[in-house]
Parts: sequence; C-alpha cells; structure tokens
Amino acid sequence: MARKVKNQFLKHLREYFNVFLPRQKNCSIHTINSSSQTWNLLLKHVSATRKVNPEKITFSMLNRAMVVGFLDTMETKRAWKPATINQRLSCIRSFFHYAAGMEASLSIYADDLSRIPLKKTINTSRIVEFMSRDAMKVFLHQPDTDTRIGIRDQFFMSLMYDTAARNCEMLSMKLADFNEGDKSVYLLGKGAKPRLVPVTAKTVLLFQRYKSSFHQAGKGNDPMFYVRRRGKKMSMSDDNVARFIKKYSATARAACSEIPERVHPHMFRRSRAMHLYRSGMPLALLSEWLGHENPETTLIYAYSDTEMKREAIEKADNQDSVLETLQEKAVWENNEDILQKLCGFQ
Repeated sequence: MARKVKNQFLKHLREYFNVFLPRQKNCSIHTINSSSQTWNLLLKHVSATRKVNPEKITFSMLNRAMVVGFLDTMETKRAWKPATINQRLSCIRSFFHYAAGMEASLSIYADDLSRIPLKKTINTSRIVEFMSRDAMKVFLHQPDTDTRIGIRDQFFMSLMYDTAARNCEMLSMKLADFNEGDKSVYLLGKGAKPRLVPVTAKTVLLFQRYKSSFHQAGKGNDPMFYVRRRGKKMSMSDDNVARFIKKYSATARAACSEIPERVHPHMFRRSRAMHLYRSGMPLALLSEWLGHENPETTLIYAYSDTEMKREAIEKADNQDSVLETLQEKAVWENNEDILQKLCGFQ
C-alpha cells in the first residue's frame, strides 16, 4: 500500500512539470523554473525532516504542519520576505489543486493547505531599492579579474546592470544571444516576450574576455553562464548568483557606505532603470527597455525618485517663491503677558 502512495505522488509531480505546466497550461520557462526551485527546496526539507529519500515522499507527509515548517525555515535561513513566502506557497498549492483535479480523493490534501494563512505584506509598490552610480561602480569592481571566476562574476553583474535584465533572463541566455557586431543582447522576458537591448562598448570588451575564458569552443546554443555537471554545461542557478552577490556585497560595503545591507540581483535592474530615468529617458521608452507588459508599471521610477523631485522643488524655489512672501507671526504678538514671561520680567 505504501508503495502505491509513493508512486501516486511522484507520478502526479512528474506529470505536473512535464505535461501540465509546459504543454497544457503553456507556462513560460521562467514560471516552470520558479516552481521547480520551490519544489526542490520543499522536497529537500521533507527528506531531511522525515529522514527519508525524496523518492519515498508521500502526499500524507506534505501536510499543513510540514509546509508551514518549510516556509518558516526559509524565512529564517534564506530571509524570505512575506511576498516571497506567499508566492512559494502559491506554487505548492497549485500542484495540489492539479492533483485533486486528477484524483478527487486527493482533495483532502489541497483543502488542508488552503487553510494556511498568507503573510501580511507591506505595500512597497512605490518604493524602488537601487544603488547610486558611484555605489554601482564600487560594486562592479569587487571581483578579482585575475581569476576566471572573477572575470565571470564581473561580466555577469556588468551585463545585468547594462541591460537591466531580470535574473531569470540572464540565466536563460545563450552564447549566441550576445551580438558583438551590433552591440546588442537578445533577452527572453516574462511571458516568452523577446526584446533586443543595446550594450555599451565596455560590456562588449568584458564579454570578449569572458568568452575567451569560458566559451573557447564557441557553441552558440551553450548557456551563457554555466556550471559543469558530469562534464556537461548546465545553466547556472539563481542560488549561485545569490552567493557571489552576497560575497561582493560585504567587500563593497566596506569600501562604500552607500551599499545597502542586502543586495539582490533585481537591484541591478532597478538601479540601471533609475539611472536611465534620471538621465532623461522618457518613461515610455524605459518601459520598452525593461520589457514591461503594462507601461504603468514603469511609473514606480517617477514615484520613487525623490532626488528629481527635490531638484524640481529647489529650481522652483529659486525663482519668485510664494513662501518667501509669508511672514510668521510671533505667538506673543499683541500679548504683553506672554512677552513678559518669555523675557523673564515675571
């Protein structure tokens, strides 16, 4: 009986990732990768907690207490924010809803997880975390480019900043997506939406140095950023990126106090977008550059840019300021008693 339950769980999980998400729901590779990362972490947690091999995990092991324990662990160990926790919980629930649709008897597990409350989140939709130009310069100079890994890390971060690419777009990039002649990069964004983004001459030079160290064979279909597993080039994971960005954050912060305590890949994208906006790029063009499906999403840079607002206020105040014509009336005016008290006459 236990064997049947084990096979039941694995059977549905395989079909969910191999058939349902890519073929029936037509999800993008980014969505599938995000969901698979969540499940990889969850299965590792269950395996360690229950002390069983992953292939022996059953539906009954993935109860509400187990999933809550997993999310709490990720909140502590990986500093997941409420929004991230809610998104990962949604990934887990989606599979259970799928499984319940395939077998009605499994709906008890979906119902159990539906009772996990979502985390309360703070509305940060109009707050943009970004680094100044000076801080970004310091950060990009942290890798030791006398080493192969340093060359890779500097090129990765420089390209991510230059193109304002999402982390998933960087990790799905192929070698052939970088066009040296046209100084451009092909990015595949959310919803499988492609866009062509120009890069600077400096980034092209960094690419040439990186290519000579990591892509000597020059196969266009190879992942741009990879790790070797059993002799094969496999796309680098977002965990790998998080590790080296965290490492460089510590050294960069020692050199520049402007570096935030927590630097994440998306901060490179937002920093580049803010720098372009401050340099005068219209919001409509910036929206296209970033690959935003809804142009209104780009308005966060206008909402968040207090520096430009301050400059506009100062420029207006340097002219004939309305405020300068106002005179503050003293609280003691026409009140002899208060005046005497303030002056110590009483």
